[in-house]
Amino acid sequence: MFRKLMLAGLAATTLITTACNTISGMGRDVESVGRTVSDAAD
Repeated sequence: MFRKLMLAGLAATTLITTACNTISGMGRDVESVGRTVSDAAD
């Protein structure tokens, strides 16, 4: 029982960390597009 709980906790932590990195990367991509559009408008 304890082993299953530890594995579930590890899996959840891994998924949360991966999701945060993905969201952070998406934010950087959106920022980059915004800068490109702004530079093109100038």
